[in-house]
Amino acid sequence: MRFGKTLRWSVLAIVCVAGAAAAQTPAPPAQPAAGSSSGPAVANPTYTSIPLEITVNRPAAEVWKRIGKFCDIGEWLQIPCTITSGKDGEFGAVRSVAGEVLVGKTELSYTYTQTVRNDRPYNLYHGTLEARPVTAATSKIVYTIFFDNSMLADDAARTADKERRTATFQRALQNMKTLAEGGTLPPPPARGRGAQN
Repeated sequence: MRFGKTLRWSVLAIVCVAGAAAAQTPAPPAQPAAGSSSGPAVANPTYTSIPLEITVNRPAAEVWKRIGKFCDIGEWLQIPCTITSGKDGEFGAVRSVAGEVLVGKTELSYTYTQTVRNDRPYNLYHGTLEARPVTAATSKIVYTIFFDNSMLADDAARTADKERRTATFQRALQNMKTLAEGGTLPPPPARGRGAQN
């Protein structure tokens, strides 16, 4: 009789534990129907990157001191920039350029991202800017852009977008080199619409 009671209590305990575990397991998120665009998520991303670099006739530490503050982008990309939240150079600082957030940094580099917006799919845009030592007197500026271009219409649109971004950041690299080597920038090119990173 004692064995029967113990067995019943054991079975009851197992049922209760299993029920509690099932109650705590979240249901899988609902998947949007094929072809629908519910929210900022992208169903089939196609990630691409644009790695760029330029040699500078200055030591890396000097280069970084001249062009490496988070809002220095305003000078070398020749667009307005202010810090809208936090402090320049600290994790979580937000600059007015596309609402970009500082998410990583080293002594001679930083990485930023653009935040999710409700009015368009999220493209996971990230950029990393670095001053990399080459010799005691020279360095290179390395700028890498990473993003998802799957929301563009077709391969032709993706190619055109990549070419536009590449041209913009090649000009930015040349401007950084000019500034780091003590030069003066030429006037910015005319812009048909707001700057896009």
